[in-house]
Amino acid sequence: MSRKFDGGRLVIASHNAGKVREIGELLAPFGVEVVSAGALGLDEPEETGTTFVANAELKARAAATAANLPALADDSGLAVDSLSGDPGIYSARWAGPAKDFAAAMALVHERMGAAPDRTARFVCALALAWPDGHCETFEGTVEGDIVWPPRGSKGFGYDPIFQAKGESITFAEKEPAEKHAISHRADAFAKLVAGCFK
Repeated sequence: MSRKFDGGRLVIASHNAGKVREIGELLAPFGVEVVSAGALGLDEPEETGTTFVANAELKARAAATAANLPALADDSGLAVDSLSGDPGIYSARWAGPAKDFAAAMALVHERMGAAPDRTARFVCALALAWPDGHCETFEGTVEGDIVWPPRGSKGFGYDPIFQAKGESITFAEKEPAEKHAISHRADAFAKLVAGCFK
């Protein structure tokens, strides 16, 4: 039986400012008061899951328990077909401790080499956990291709090298509202909203 979020404060289990801002914007229509795990001084748990869903659930449960509030976690990344799905759940780790996504994008480009298959997808898993241990999970994707060199400055992470199917510009060249409409996060959020907010 799915559980509804009944309003009030919601912890966004992330220390990534771009991700917290994007999630906050997506939740704004529901009158949710969001606070980041970073603002609450919560530790980031080690991501030991082997899937996006497992890692999202792990982060949401840790934040919900630590803050004694419902918590929403996102685990997302870029899966490149010619790299057997890498960087996948290691997308953030490819950027290193300094979160250098220019280096991470260069690594994707270098490893792909001249591979004719440029297909890739962004995957987003969302987990909404309550302090009593209940958890709901949702997954969204957006299909596209890897482009090089990187283009645009409006997104974050791997957005400058990802062009969604049927588009002529990268995620980093899109206005935030346009990206929100078609992104992997938007897909997962639509499922989350239908399941827990309506």
